[in-house]
Amino acid sequence: MAMEWIEKITGSLEHKKRYREYKARKEQLPENYRAALEALDRYLMYCGGITKGETLVAMIEDLINLFEESAANGTPIRAIVGEDPVEFVETFLRNYEDGRWIDKERRRFVDAIDRIAAHEARLIR
Repeated sequence: MAMEWIEKITGSLEHKKRYREYKARKEQLPENYRAALEALDRYLMYCGGITKGETLVAMIEDLINLFEESAANGTPIRAIVGEDPVEFVETFLRNYEDGRWIDKERRRFVDAIDRIAAHEARLIR
């Protein structure tokens, strides 16, 4: 009971644990992979708009897996992110749209317009 109350205030403790594990794994990467991942982190935190903890944790776990595997194989950073890193990260983010605030707002906007159009259609009949 107390744990539920604490998590309502602080957020999921499981998500926090998984995030700390991600940060520890990131520190184990070679410098160039770690620096690239930190740049990705910064972009995702500012532009990603992820609001669901579970979605955020799943996303960063997928990223760390990608970078760990790439480091183990000696894959160059450009081979991971391509010539356009923004295109890479935006494409990557599309896999996690369920947790983005902008998508919720887009749905809300479309639903509002649909309701208004339906109301207008009933008035015209």
